[in-house]
Amino acid sequence: MLEYLIIIGAVVAVFFLLIVTIATRYKKCPSDRILVVYGKVGSGKSAQCYHGGAAFIWPIIQDYQYLNLTPLPIDIKLEGALSKQNIRVNTPSTFTVGISTEPGVMENAAERLLGLTLQHINELAKDIIFGQMRVVIATMDIEEINADRDKLIANISTGVEVELKKVGLRLINVNVQDITDASGYIDALGQEAASKAIAEAKVKVAQADRDGEIGAAVAQRDKRIAVSNANAEATRGENTAQVDIANSNAERRSAQAEAERLATAAEKVAQAKVLEEAYVAEQRAEQQRAERERSTQFANIVVPAEIAKERQIVEADAEAERLRRIQQGMSDAVRAEKQAEADGIKLVQVAEADGLRAKLLAEAEGAQAILAGKAKGFKDLIATCEGPAGAQQMLVTELLPQLVREQVQAISNLQIDKITVWDSGGNGDGKSSTASFLSGLAGSVPPLHELAKNVGVELPEYLGKLKEDEGRKAPRTSGQDASI
Repeated sequence: MLEYLIIIGAVVAVFFLLIVTIATRYKKCPSDRILVVYGKVGSGKSAQCYHGGAAFIWPIIQDYQYLNLTPLPIDIKLEGALSKQNIRVNTPSTFTVGISTEPGVMENAAERLLGLTLQHINELAKDIIFGQMRVVIATMDIEEINADRDKLIANISTGVEVELKKVGLRLINVNVQDITDASGYIDALGQEAASKAIAEAKVKVAQADRDGEIGAAVAQRDKRIAVSNANAEATRGENTAQVDIANSNAERRSAQAEAERLATAAEKVAQAKVLEEAYVAEQRAEQQRAERERSTQFANIVVPAEIAKERQIVEADAEAERLRRIQQGMSDAVRAEKQAEADGIKLVQVAEADGLRAKLLAEAEGAQAILAGKAKGFKDLIATCEGPAGAQQMLVTELLPQLVREQVQAISNLQIDKITVWDSGGNGDGKSSTASFLSGLAGSVPPLHELAKNVGVELPEYLGKLKEDEGRKAPRTSGQDASI
């Protein structure tokens, strides 16, 4: 039982809270304000405006504010505005504006004036009015501005109203207080008008005096004429009565003839209208028949032609699809052939690479075998010669013929074109000059020990020694001509 009471109490509390929420979110719009609802108010709208009535403000997704419709008086102290004649005019005025309640303009006010104070709105309207008054005055002459106040006010109202609507305002009243100019042109116009008025007044006084005297004479004349006219009028009345009787009879006969004519004309018009309606009915029947004939021809000619055209289009599409499939099949065959050829080339290249690898591997194994054989041979040679020294002597002995051959080839290519002997006598050692030359030439051959050192080998002592002084004196000659 307690649980039921708790549930009922919770439901009542939720219902009461819902009622309170609805009551607090339901806003009524006073007559002197505009209710602006903004937030999610519908597609294409920035706000929803209400003048009078009420609206429910959805929580979270909507909010609201009010726009005050209180009229704003604005004093415009416009000075030095150029007229059409480039004369500067002073036009102090008072404007009364307010936020418009016109549909469409209210939305402009909601977009541009919401949240502004009356002072800010007053300043905004004042700037707009100043600009429009200058524009209107620039299009009017001084005489027109001074003489036709209604036109001036109408032009100002028209220009200002258009601009004020763009920000959501409307013009309530315009009062131009005075119109002056710095040059005194308007005062001169006033003086001219006053002079004209005085002159016209004097003329009117003189005309009044003249009219008085003329009126007296005319009255006397009228009296005499009136008596004569009364007598004549009596006679004329009698004659007129008789003429009226005759005219009345004539009008009666004319009215009867006119009535007969109208009846005849009405009958003719009725007959013509009947014929016209018959012709219209026949024309409609002919149009219907032509439409039926056209439909028949369309069904017999155009429809079969369109069906044939559609069949040809379908057949052409089928033929194009068949050709496309054939081309696709040929392309697939060519692609498969190219792929097989590429696979064959790849297999050949793989086989050639395997063959080259095997060849290089065999050459490497052969070189390794040669080097291993040489290493084993050198090892056996050192073991046989009982040490490295013996093995060295053995290798030098094997290379000795090659060293001697290199020594001889050092001068084998030496070319001597001629030998000129200037002295045929003998030297102190009993040799002739020619003998000394040949002996020196033979001594120019590189010594064996020196040649061996040049290749990094030191010959053993059992192959002889080279005297140091002779080694230093060993001549080295070269050239194509040797002279003694």
